[in-house]
Amino acid sequence: MSQPPEKSALGAPVKLTTSRRIARVWPYFRGSRTGWILAIGATIVAAATEPFVPALLKPLLDRGFQRDAFNLWLVPLSLMLLFTVRGLSAFLAQFALAKVTNDGLLNLRKAMFGKLLSARLSLFSDQSSSAIANTVVYEVFNGSSLLINSVMKLARDVLTLLALIGYLVYLNWKLTLIVALLFPAVAFVIQNLSKRLYRLTKESQTATDGLAYVVEENVMAYRDIRLHGAQASQASRFDALSNSLRRLSMKATAAYAGMSAITQVLAAVALSAVVSIALVQSSENTTTVGGFVAFVTAMLLLISPIKSLSDAATPITRGLAAIERGLDLMDLTPDEVGGAFEKSRANGNLEFSNVSVLYKTDSVPALNQFNLSVKAGETVALVGASGSGKTTLVNLLPRFVEATSGKVYLDGQELRSWSLPSLRTQFSFVSQHVVMLNDSIAVNVALGQPIDRNRVRDCLAAANLAALLADLPEGLDTILGHNAMQLSGGQRQRLAIARALYKDAPILVLDEATSALDTESELAVQEAIRRLTSNRTSLIIAHRLSTVQHADRIIMMDAGRPIESGTHLELLEKNGAYAHLYRLGFQSA
Repeated sequence: MSQPPEKSALGAPVKLTTSRRIARVWPYFRGSRTGWILAIGATIVAAATEPFVPALLKPLLDRGFQRDAFNLWLVPLSLMLLFTVRGLSAFLAQFALAKVTNDGLLNLRKAMFGKLLSARLSLFSDQSSSAIANTVVYEVFNGSSLLINSVMKLARDVLTLLALIGYLVYLNWKLTLIVALLFPAVAFVIQNLSKRLYRLTKESQTATDGLAYVVEENVMAYRDIRLHGAQASQASRFDALSNSLRRLSMKATAAYAGMSAITQVLAAVALSAVVSIALVQSSENTTTVGGFVAFVTAMLLLISPIKSLSDAATPITRGLAAIERGLDLMDLTPDEVGGAFEKSRANGNLEFSNVSVLYKTDSVPALNQFNLSVKAGETVALVGASGSGKTTLVNLLPRFVEATSGKVYLDGQELRSWSLPSLRTQFSFVSQHVVMLNDSIAVNVALGQPIDRNRVRDCLAAANLAALLADLPEGLDTILGHNAMQLSGGQRQRLAIARALYKDAPILVLDEATSALDTESELAVQEAIRRLTSNRTSLIIAHRLSTVQHADRIIMMDAGRPIESGTHLELLEKNGAYAHLYRLGFQSA
């Protein structure tokens, strides 16, 4: 919806003017037409009634105490009516702005969350989860509220200013010229200090992300921090970032306060000049008491919108900076790209042809001219030292990792030609790092598919979790909590297997699924895995060689290449790397 930020010939983002930045945000907030019409209409009414306050003072002072010349009750009744209209306008404007803000915020958050679901996976490696969550949940909320309210307040103040200036010109155009000299000076102050505020706001956002990331790291690694006695160093790290954020906040406050103070001084200078000249005019009988008081009152009323205009730069700047983080997340991160080929259920034939993968941070390929063919229904185990390329290999299949060169085929179709939803439907993954949602057991097992409660129970039973389910008072509706941490490692692993069983994909990937389990838990998981691998193509990554002895084929990998291939017995007979590893009795390769 938004227009992507412009870039220079070298690819660097071009700084946009405030009006261009607002135009970039506008598409998300323009949909609430009723809200905008009501807000603008109420704002115009409120601004138009502003000059009526000094206008009522003039006849009151000039004729109000002459009973025969003026109806004493007219001014009080007019004041009551005036402030009733103003109050009603303020209420309608505030209510309409709330609707506009919340409708726009809903559109913006939906677009941002949609980007999280479709963006290239580099987004999650380039940014921390705390920074992404902070942007989607908090930054855009604060930015939307600040921006919409500030823009409407700016519009109201501009209209009020025009109405009051029009009345001042009507009363005394010569004195009004003095007031007009104030505006260029105020505009100069706003223009220069708002640039500094924008820069400080951007720096504060970066500092806030850094501080949030330190908190996130210490929450995740609380055991290691305490085990190694690193509390003091982490506290020092937190203090340094907190102090940096405090300094930026004080600089922003100084810029904001300076803008307000300078504007008020300029307004006071103009007011003093007007009062002096008005006193001279009154002594020459060129103005009445009522006219003088009405002019001074109208000018005093000018101070508030002028001050608000100078203050408006701060929330608008902060609001734009906050929303732009979300827009940059969407506009600067491309979506994943798939092909058009679709198949409801693959046979499960896999082929890796001269595949190489080189990560940006590495000088040695994770996979180097790798070749492998896997037949439908075959169980292939991948073993080897850490860093030999096993996990990279299986992550190529759902295109979580892209090959630097070479091609990967599923049922004879190159992976890039598959549509991503269809491709990923063909795979079930079970890894040692189980991730569960803070939702019910049924939702976690069915994940993304319609929930068939009987089928969920069958999958849980097949994963050896029937006893656990029977012990839970709420059964399938039990909420697992944060990543199901109240369950044991073996239970969480079997829950992941139940999820894979429910999906019933033709190809199964097991990535170290039993590496962190004790012997008893491993036996239960292995039994569930045997059910899971039945009648489907299976790729198994394992450090424990005892878990892969029954595989149809075992691939021994080293430095991103297969160095041995065969069944367990065949590899033992070869007396090579696999046999050496097996004889040493390594539990971890």
